Amino acid sequence: MKYILAHDLGTTGNKAVLYSDEGRIVADRFCGYPTHHPRPGFVEQDAEDWWNAVCESTRRLLSQKAINASDVAAVSFSGQMMGCLGVDRRGRPLGRAVIWADTRAVREEADIARRIDRDRVYEITGHRLSASYSAAKLLWLRNHEPDIYRKIHKMLQAKDYIVHRLTGEFATDYSDASGTNMFNLRAKRWSREILDALEISETVLPNVLPSTTIVGSVRNGIASETGLKAGTPVVLGGGDGACATVGAGIVRGGRAYNVLGTSSWIAMAADEPVMDPEQRTFTWAHLDPALYMPCGTMQAAGFSYNWFTDVLCGPEAAEAARLGADIHAKLNDDVNTSPPGAGGLIFLPYLLGERSPWWRPDARAAFIGLGASHTKKDLTRAVLEGVAHNLRIILEIFDRTHSIEDLMLIGGAARNRAWTQILADIWRRPLDIPAAVEDATSMGAAICGGVALGIFDDFRIAETLVVPRQRVQPDHRTADIYDELHRIFRDAYHGLEPTFRRLAAYRGTGEQDR
Repeated sequence: MKYILAHDLGTTGNKAVLYSDEGRIVADRFCGYPTHHPRPGFVEQDAEDWWNAVCESTRRLLSQKAINASDVAAVSFSGQMMGCLGVDRRGRPLGRAVIWADTRAVREEADIARRIDRDRVYEITGHRLSASYSAAKLLWLRNHEPDIYRKIHKMLQAKDYIVHRLTGEFATDYSDASGTNMFNLRAKRWSREILDALEISETVLPNVLPSTTIVGSVRNGIASETGLKAGTPVVLGGGDGACATVGAGIVRGGRAYNVLGTSSWIAMAADEPVMDPEQRTFTWAHLDPALYMPCGTMQAAGFSYNWFTDVLCGPEAAEAARLGADIHAKLNDDVNTSPPGAGGLIFLPYLLGERSPWWRPDARAAFIGLGASHTKKDLTRAVLEGVAHNLRIILEIFDRTHSIEDLMLIGGAARNRAWTQILADIWRRPLDIPAAVEDATSMGAAICGGVALGIFDDFRIAETLVVPRQRVQPDHRTADIYDELHRIFRDAYHGLEPTFRRLAAYRGTGEQDR
C-alpha cells in the first residue's frame, strides 16, 4: 500500500496525518510550537519551530506505524495563511514570521488606502484592505526594519517555507496568494497594479502555482532529518481555509459548509467570486483552479462559549472536575431545558470585535433583555443562539447569489448536539456532520496530493471520501420563533453601534472603526 503524508501547519502546532491511497486516515501525530507576543498586537512564530515540528511529527508517525519511508508516495501541505516570513537567497529566515493574527500594521493599511482605493483592492483581490493581510505586514517591515527588508529575497507563507526546506524551490499556491492583498483573484497572478502602487517588486514574491503542483522532491541532504526517503515527491498544497473546504467535501459550485470552532466561518464553492457591495464577505482561491471560495468569518464562536464557561460557570466547572465530568456536557444538558429564545434573552457575540458581517473592531459583546427570571441555563442558550444569529447574516449574504439548501458542519463544536440543533433551526436548513469533524484541513491536503499523483482523478473524490454520519434537520416550529428573534438581534447590534464607538474612545485603545 502507498500512503500520502499530509502536514497541517496550524497556529498551535503541526499535525501530520498519514492517509492510505484510498483516502483513509491511518495515523496522526501532533507536535506543538510556541507563539511569541513581544508587544501588544505583535504575534510571531519561529520558522525553525515549524521545521522541527514537521521533522519530529514525520519521524514519530512513520515509527508509530512501522511504515517504510519508501511507501510514502508524496508529501502535501495545508498551512496557516495571511503571514509574512522574509527569507534570504538561501531560504534562511530573516527574523520571526509575522503570522495571521498580528495586527501591528494598522498605519500601513491606512497608507495603502492612500495609494490605491479600498474598493479597487476589493475588486482585484476579493478581499477588503486589512492590516491582517501580508501586504501591510510586508510594508511594516519596510518602514520599521529596513535593514531586514533590504535582505528579503522572498516572502513566504508557512507551508511555502517547509516546501522550500524540502525541495529548495520558492513557490506558493493560488489559495495562499489570495490571502496577501496583492493577488489578482480572477487572473491568478500577482497584481501589477497593486504592487506598483505599493512600490513592491514582484521579485520579492514567490512563483504562484496550482495547489496540485509537484514542486520537487525531498533533497538528499534533508531526507535524514525528516525520516522521508530522498526523491519523495513534494506537492505544494494550499492554505488551511482552502484545504478545509475540500476536506469538507465542498468541491462543486453552490455547496457550502460551516467551521464551528474557536472562530467560525461559512464558506462555499462558487464558479465566480462573490463580490458583496458592502464588502461584508470575501473570496479566496479554491484548491480547484476552476472554483472560488466565498467566505465570511466571525471572530468569537467557540471562544464565546469558552469565555462564558471560564468566567461565569466556576461552580459548575468545579463540580464537573470533582466528578471527572465534562463541564460542556453538563451545560449542553441545561441548554435543552431553556426554551428557544432563552426567555427573550439576546447575546451579541462580539467579545473580540467582529469581522463578518460588521467589520467593527470596536464592537463588544452584550446580554440584552436580561431579567430577574433568567437562569444560568438561559444565559448558556443565549450564547449559543447569538453565534448562530451572527452566522445567519453571513449565510443570507450568500443566499442572494446562490441557493444553499444545506451545509456540511465541521470543527470541534460540531460534536455539540444542542448547538447543532440551534444552528439548523436558526438557519432553517439541514446540517450534515461527517465522522472526522476535525480532520478537514489534512484531508484537503491529502486529496490535493492524490490528485497531483493521479491517484484521484480530480477534487470531486472529496464527495466520495467525506460522507456524513449524521443529518440534523431544522424544527420549523422553532425556526418561526427564531425569525422574529433574528430581527431583534440585528436591530440590537445597530442600536448599540454608537455606544460601541463611544466606549472605544473612552478606553482609548485606538479600536475605533477605521
